Amino acid sequence: MRIPDLFVPGRPVFSFEFFLPKTAEDTATLLNNIRELKKLEPAFVTLTYGAAGTERGRTVETAGRIRNELGVETACHLTCISHTRAEINELLGRIRGLGIESIVALRGDKPRDMEVPPPDRRDFGYANDLVSFIRRQDHGFSVAVAGYPEKHPEASSPEEDMRRLVDKVQAGGDWVMTQLFFDNSHYFDFVRRAREAGVTVPIVPGIMPVTSFSQLKRFMGLCGATIPARMAADLEAIQADPEAVVRYGIEHGTRQCRELLDRGAPGIHFYTLNRSRSTREILGELRG
Repeated sequence: MRIPDLFVPGRPVFSFEFFLPKTAEDTATLLNNIRELKKLEPAFVTLTYGAAGTERGRTVETAGRIRNELGVETACHLTCISHTRAEINELLGRIRGLGIESIVALRGDKPRDMEVPPPDRRDFGYANDLVSFIRRQDHGFSVAVAGYPEKHPEASSPEEDMRRLVDKVQAGGDWVMTQLFFDNSHYFDFVRRAREAGVTVPIVPGIMPVTSFSQLKRFMGLCGATIPARMAADLEAIQADPEAVVRYGIEHGTRQCRELLDRGAPGIHFYTLNRSRSTREILGELRG
């Protein structure tokens, strides 16, 4: 199944993202959660890549299990910041051999415990180089690329960040999945600017239901996105009550998704944090 063909006007596409577990026990828990979420009939799921490529074997193996044991269409994340062309080519062959037909092509975060050469001394300086390479290998993959409504934290300006997005799409990106955000105005402005820059592919908003205020602050610090002042105040007032925080996240996420879909978003990509409850309840409300 080609994921880009799913994006049809009037039929929102719902998908889920999971991160690579660290232990065999965590992997078993993840697979059980995916079995539970499979009942919601997601169009596809994605699995993030091991940090700096150090767990690439386990990434590919786990993505294959999701697709072939659980029967869920899977797009495998692939990062290139610390890989050679030969390594990426070998990984593409292994991924395709598992029946996986879609890649989420990313540069990847800079490793914390190792130095990487500057872009002009790497086989893949930027994500668009990875997209171009995937296209040249002719494995028949569809390719998703990342978009940043509040700009990538390393970009010098929104304009530079948009040029990077244009480069990725022109290199062969089939659809865009955005970084998480909590103020929908960021997404709508991002889509407007992308269309003005000539990007015509679907731009799918990425939504993360809040389950912990302290965890949320750590995430936002890493990705450069912002927490709206009203939302921060609300969460600060209830942060000692875990159930209240989860309920708040479900209610906020449901409102956020409804507005996005009502105003033309082609679907929702849920960052599940490898849990099922919040995503299950939000999607149930949207479909109900």
